[in-house]
Amino acid sequence: MRRRTFDTPNGTIVYWVSDCVDDTLPWLVFLPGLTADHRLFEKQLEHFEPCANCLAWDPPAHGESRPFALDFAMDDFARWLHAILETEGVSRPVLVGQSMGGYVSQAFIDLYPGETGGFVSIDSAPLKRRYYPTWEVKALRHTKGMYQAIPWGMLKSLGTGGTAESEYGKALMRAFMDGYTKQEYVDLAAFGYKLLADAVEAERPYAIDCPAILICGEKDHAGDVKPFNRTWAAGDGLDLRWIAGAGHNSNTDKPDEVNAIIEELLERVRG
Repeated sequence: MRRRTFDTPNGTIVYWVSDCVDDTLPWLVFLPGLTADHRLFEKQLEHFEPCANCLAWDPPAHGESRPFALDFAMDDFARWLHAILETEGVSRPVLVGQSMGGYVSQAFIDLYPGETGGFVSIDSAPLKRRYYPTWEVKALRHTKGMYQAIPWGMLKSLGTGGTAESEYGKALMRAFMDGYTKQEYVDLAAFGYKLLADAVEAERPYAIDCPAILICGEKDHAGDVKPFNRTWAAGDGLDLRWIAGAGHNSNTDKPDEVNAIIEELLERVRG
């Protein structure tokens, strides 16, 4: 894939695009979760590059998209993504967002209605305010002290064991964490939770106006992701698929199963 850059007032975003773009093929846009980078989707990129146009980014302030000033909002994520897609001539993308990438997808769909071809949420949660108890939104704003108090070695162990079940997934998460100093990681994680709280408290519709599938690992122990997916699917009438034996990064734990679900949505989008 081709490495590309996009400049913003806060810093430069680095992303990758398929070497040979085919206008007859659909676009898949892969959006990693908090503290992860484009490598989170390497098993998806390997699988889909022969049959789709692919784009994946290191999110702002993640991976190679650093240094990057931490003074932006969830909507800025979405606006920068939209500008990158316009630059690359991407239309009607299928957004595949893991965790924080799923929140960015919802903000994108809300800001640019009618422009998204499909949405695959992987171990993410809704942004609609009605799904969140007030105490949980408040708690999202007070995570920095907790992370700061945990020794870096222990924090790495918790981060890898708490997000993935497979050895491959754990090793990948460890590689992400090894790319940060402890302070960088703590600042980024705390900032990400604040972004989520701000987006939820905006109380916007965040209506999903395209074909969508929710994916969640049966062993996802990250916060309340599993109950959120149950209530989100029931409340919004969305298709929910459980991945047996997978944790929070279910696309790294069970890539073949997740890829098959993404293929299913692609077929639905194509009609």
